[in-house]
Amino acid sequence: MTTFVANPGLEGIVASDTDICCVDQGKLLYRGYTISDLAEHVDFSEVAHLLIYGDLPNKDQLASFQQLLDSYHGLPRPIIEMIRSLPKDAPMMDVLRSGVSMAGHFDPTKGESLDDLRKRSVWLLAVSSDVVAARFRLLNGKEPVRPKSGLSHAAQILYMAHGTEPDETSTRLLDLTLVLYAEHEFNASTFTARVIGSTTSDMVSAVTGAIGALKGPLHGGANERAMELISRFKSAEEAATWVQEALARKERVMGFGHRVYKNGDHRAHILECEMRKLAEQKGRMDMVAIYDAIKDPIVGKERPIYPNVDYPCGLTYYLLDLPLDLYTPLFVCSRMSGWCAHFIEQSQNNRIYRPLSSYVGPKERSVTAVAQR
Repeated sequence: MTTFVANPGLEGIVASDTDICCVDQGKLLYRGYTISDLAEHVDFSEVAHLLIYGDLPNKDQLASFQQLLDSYHGLPRPIIEMIRSLPKDAPMMDVLRSGVSMAGHFDPTKGESLDDLRKRSVWLLAVSSDVVAARFRLLNGKEPVRPKSGLSHAAQILYMAHGTEPDETSTRLLDLTLVLYAEHEFNASTFTARVIGSTTSDMVSAVTGAIGALKGPLHGGANERAMELISRFKSAEEAATWVQEALARKERVMGFGHRVYKNGDHRAHILECEMRKLAEQKGRMDMVAIYDAIKDPIVGKERPIYPNVDYPCGLTYYLLDLPLDLYTPLFVCSRMSGWCAHFIEQSQNNRIYRPLSSYVGPKERSVTAVAQR
């Protein structure tokens, strides 16, 4: 029997080439652009175009992209009624998974050409945000609102959720988080989408599977857990006491550490700077004090563990008055662009994923009759 050496979690295994994203200690690139450059100079719609179409759009291409995205907003009535019928305590990620899957029956794009796949990607960006906003309103006893043409992706999400155009600060901060969350190479949900795509299944099935993967707390949801932690404490002193005790117990603190980044998450620093400005504007520096009281001992210890992007994102969403159950679904509203880009890349040079396993079960044995077992 052939013996293979297993790499749990496929750690260190290169599964495929990609020209979409580069993740390493020194940089995070989306198709060659650094995340800091993108965060400073472009909005999420431009990033989505970059990921789906391969490059940043010019003015006319951006207008066309926005017009296409606008045209896809608005859920068919049967999907809204399905969302309405779900239990009120159903997690938003479950609703989103079901909503996107059901939307596949109403896919307005046809065919499997490269152009069709790109249009379907834009449609799925619209669908995911529509489902989140519709569910949010229905839970609050309000009917879903029709989208408003011309709004950015971030502004559209907030508009469809609240029914009024958002302020500039809320739009800018949500847009920044969407840019930072858009893509991150072969993470668990993206790899799920690629594996499903490698069977030549359809894009909706692939991203539905990816949503299921992101729901897992070891992948998505860390921004929710980080905010749950911060909100537990009434003061920075209380938080500082807790974190010292947690470190002594060698307890994991949500929002810290990353499978790839060992010297800090590039995205976390970008978002933290803006989060601090938002907190000062909102008069909530008390929350930042708790944030720092948790962070400083962890980063300052002999073998530091650095915050990942989810740690400042949790407090950012809190300061934007967004409910906890929306945090990971908003991640989907961004990462959908990356998932679809990877599905397209997989489809253009496909080979079905079929890794080996290292068998550690019983040695070969014979079946005995049931009466003798």
